[in-house]
Amino acid sequence: MYKQIAQNKRRTVVIIIAFVLMIAVIAAIFAYVYRDPWITVWTVVVAVIYALIQYFAAGSIATMMTGAEEVDKKTCPRLYKAVENLSITTGLPMPRVYLIKDPAPNAFATGRDPKHAVVAATTGLLDIMNDKELTAVMAHEMSHVKNYDIRVSMIVFGLTCVIGLIADIALRMVFYGNRRRNDEGSPVGYFLVVIAAILLPILAALAQMAVSRQREYLADASAVNITRYPEGMIDALKKLQTHSAPMQNQNTAAASMYINNPLRKGFFNEMLSTHPPLEKRIERLENGKKTF
Repeated sequence: MYKQIAQNKRRTVVIIIAFVLMIAVIAAIFAYVYRDPWITVWTVVVAVIYALIQYFAAGSIATMMTGAEEVDKKTCPRLYKAVENLSITTGLPMPRVYLIKDPAPNAFATGRDPKHAVVAATTGLLDIMNDKELTAVMAHEMSHVKNYDIRVSMIVFGLTCVIGLIADIALRMVFYGNRRRNDEGSPVGYFLVVIAAILLPILAALAQMAVSRQREYLADASAVNITRYPEGMIDALKKLQTHSAPMQNQNTAAASMYINNPLRKGFFNEMLSTHPPLEKRIERLENGKKTF
């Protein structure tokens, strides 16, 4: 487990470098088209600042996007006590606990480190899970906190948003700005901008998918190690499989934070899903019962 934590910390640096390089590529092409090298410099600087804001404001941004409300022992005793008991068991600082008013059963963890962590669950999750299953789900989320998955997830989320924003600006400037600046740039340059603006968000989504899928398997196993009750996690995943539904407030870049894919089902959402299929997660836990 400690090796995985160290690996996640190293992976954070690698991910930042990879995403900054992708941002630099589209900025460099854009600078070539408009014959202004400062475009590359300013794009990278703004992207890094934006990513840092996302990183330090991770919890606030996530809760604002989902409409989550902070709860305590009085306002939501069942969820709060489940997280509190897990905090004591794992030795982790008590995270802030949030409730999302959404009938779709789901939960997430976010933040930049265990001292600044946030965990949240939907009302739909509380409705269908018994206490053991709820504990297993929140143990899964606390595992993300313990393994520093939340740091990796938020950096990827922030930089994916940056790439999407830059790609959108690039396409708008090519198709609308070019009408007023027909004498500038070259057809090849504009073609490269369009290709980069289309491909880089896809590459960012693929990178996010690859990082997230392995984290989910690890968090499932870690949850079982915390609770010492494999059936709790297995039964919780089976209920998520049966009652799976898209959430009301959806954001593709933030999908990797959740225990189950919160997006509407569709070809591209399934293909680029940040979550492995629930049946495979259940199968791994069933096969690993004897080793827990």
